[in-house]
Amino acid sequence: MIDDRRLDVLRAIVTDYVSSREPVGSKALVERHHMKVSPATVRNDMAALEEEGYLTHPHTSAGRIPTDKGYRLFVDRIAQVKPLSGAERRAISTFLDGAIDLDDIVSRTVRLLAMITHQVALVQYPAVSSVRVRHVELVTLAPQTIMVILITSAGSIHQRSLQVPEHSADDLTVLRERINSAVDAQTTPAAAATLRALDRCALPAITDDVVVAIGDMLAADEAPRIAVGGVPNLSRFGAEFDTTVKPMLEALEEQVILLKLLGAAATDLPGDVAVRIGRENPYEPLKTTSVVASNYGPSDSPAQLGIVGPTRMDYPSTMATVRAVARYVGQFLAEG
Repeated sequence: MIDDRRLDVLRAIVTDYVSSREPVGSKALVERHHMKVSPATVRNDMAALEEEGYLTHPHTSAGRIPTDKGYRLFVDRIAQVKPLSGAERRAISTFLDGAIDLDDIVSRTVRLLAMITHQVALVQYPAVSSVRVRHVELVTLAPQTIMVILITSAGSIHQRSLQVPEHSADDLTVLRERINSAVDAQTTPAAAATLRALDRCALPAITDDVVVAIGDMLAADEAPRIAVGGVPNLSRFGAEFDTTVKPMLEALEEQVILLKLLGAAATDLPGDVAVRIGRENPYEPLKTTSVVASNYGPSDSPAQLGIVGPTRMDYPSTMATVRAVARYVGQFLAEG
């Protein structure tokens, strides 16, 4: 167990190091944080924290910096994630307002997270199992050409033009009504199965072509996808290029790695927000980074969003932002 005074010293060192990027010394710590003990006492506390693995000192510097273990204790002892201000909440709501479909929602969300946290933002698309078919529309473009439009509950709009046999307006109306009555409000996997089993005896000749097209559009949503934003923010960490930035840039090319990062953090949920620090991450080249993540969307099939950045980050503010954005996106999708 760590006593309260040493915990205060650790908190102060984390705060100063995140701000200054420089090792923190005892004298500066006492002066900046108005500690009611002498620098000698703080030095003793720092030595004890270092012995217990919470701090380390680079090179021959007298100053200390936090270790992964130190950051973990700092995060675990945050009594309460600070709420965002009214202005910050309004800014999030305004930024998401007016999104027209799922791609737009995800794009706005990833830009918003990157802009507020100054880190690299990751947003996983909602799981297919939670997405339902909202409507299928069939529109004649030419005597032998139609447009098939699929709209889902997540706001995705898929469309495809098809060359089909000649058909009447009544054919299109009958098929549209039959398909919508069969798949309305079904999850996309269930809708695909329903369409495959559809009795086509009394349906127009264009039915097979339309069903195949809708099945292809439903299948396009099945592969897990993730959006990335804020990569230019890595330019702020020039001194850490070889150890942190270069591995992150390489990892950002691999969707599987990013999904694995968010998925690993998600095992710490369903709390408000999860934090994986340094070597707690599953991907070896990213052992110098931290991931802050939260769930959003339906509780039975949530997706994840979050940020990844150097372990030296403003955890309280980042955790508050990730939590708030996840809540707003979840509400936005539910209301849509």
